[in-house]
Parts: sequence; structure tokens; C-alpha cells
Amino acid sequence: MDADELVRWAEAQASGLLSGTGDRWRHVQAVAAKAAEIGSTLDDQDRAALISAAWLHDVGYAPELAATGFHPVDGARYVRDHGHERVAALVAHHSGARLEAEERGMADELAEFEPVDGPLMDALIYADMTTGPAGQPVSFEERITDILRRYPPNDPVHRAITRARPMLRAAVERIRRRLDGLANQPM
Repeated sequence: MDADELVRWAEAQASGLLSGTGDRWRHVQAVAAKAAEIGSTLDDQDRAALISAAWLHDVGYAPELAATGFHPVDGARYVRDHGHERVAALVAHHSGARLEAEERGMADELAEFEPVDGPLMDALIYADMTTGPAGQPVSFEERITDILRRYPPNDPVHRAITRARPMLRAAVERIRRRLDGLANQPM
């Protein structure tokens, strides 16, 4: 499957699984659009992986996929089952999932997927962490505040996001610097 086919496949899967989920679907669409916008910071193969992972990052919330109740793993297993291991790893590890897996006692399940670091993961984090729950553009701090407000302090999501906040902020800042560097290059 070439890069364009992968992105089309990912969009179709996300649409089929999430289009009836209201705000979740609006969030996913906006994350994918933002990933497409910032994809210029990556090479062609990484850009396709980024946009595909953006489409699929929340498919684990689809009721028919929710086997463990931990959406990064449930979504990643679905993507892997369709032969897209690299995208599955991005879905599995997006936006601080490692820390939430630890909080939930699911580190072994997450370990099924190779961790992804570097600009590709940073770009996925940026797209997710600067898009609100209904698809609206938000600042990183607004996104974190909203997540912490929606989950009580004893919830694994609240604890994980609190722990992940510095790492997530650093990823967002690295992408902002890359985008600023591109904007400042002569044409």
C-alpha cells in the first residue's frame, strides 16, 4: 500500500468506526486536518504515517473495538490486525499513553507495540494536544486544563496527564520550533 492509499484507508476506517460519535468524530477529523497541515515537517513516509495515525488515534473508543477499555491499545490492535504495524505503534503510544498504561496496570499490553519517539510522535502529540474535544483549535494549556477538568484527580487519565504534562509540552514546543523554522526559510 502506498502512502496515499494508507491515508485513504485510515480515513475510511475512522469514518466507519467513529462518524456517529459526535464530538469524538469532530475531534478526530480536526486532528487529522492539523496533522496534514504540519506534515510538511516530515518526509513523505512519515507524513503518511502521521496523518493515518491522526485519523486512527481514537478508534479504540469505538464500541466494537473496546476490548480492554484502554483506547490506545484497543485501537492499535485493530490497526495492527490490518497489517499497519508502524501506524499501530503510533496509535498505541500517542499523547502520553505509556503513563496512562502504567496508571491502569496495562503496561504489558502497551508493550506489544514498539515505542515511537522523535519528530513523528511529536507531530502526533502536537495535533492531538492542540485540538479540543469537539475539534476546535486550542492552546496546549487549554487542552490539558480541559482534560484535567473532565476527569477527577483519582482517575487514571487525570493522574497520567498530570505526569505526562512536561513531556507533552516539550513535544508541542519542538513542533512549534520546527514550524517556525520552516516559516522563516526563504522561498
